[in-house]
Amino acid sequence: MIYGIVYDGPGCIVNAKVIRYDDISHRIGCFEMVVAKAKETDWAVKVKGLLKAELKRRGLSYADLAAKLADMGIDDNERNISNKIARGTFTAIFFVQCLEAIGCKTLHLNDN
Repeated sequence: MIYGIVYDGPGCIVNAKVIRYDDISHRIGCFEMVVAKAKETDWAVKVKGLLKAELKRRGLSYADLAAKLADMGIDDNERNISNKIARGTFTAIFFVQCLEAIGCKTLHLNDN
């Protein structure tokens, strides 16, 4: 997956758009932004993958998760949960609430 490409031309490609800058310092800053965004996104992908894997292991849907969260007093609907997990940028609190709701006591961060 490519998050951004910096080329030797007069600008930087971000989200498939060419943005032109006056001087080289802006291009370097743009490159740093693109790299930082790629790292942030990689973490989001990892976190949402962990949660989705735990739901799949237990054969639970987002509707099931919403019901289990409701049993804990956390009011969230299936659509909101689906959107949060799809983005992967939910809070640590939401992540732990979900793990607690589905009964996950141990989380393995890699496949080894």
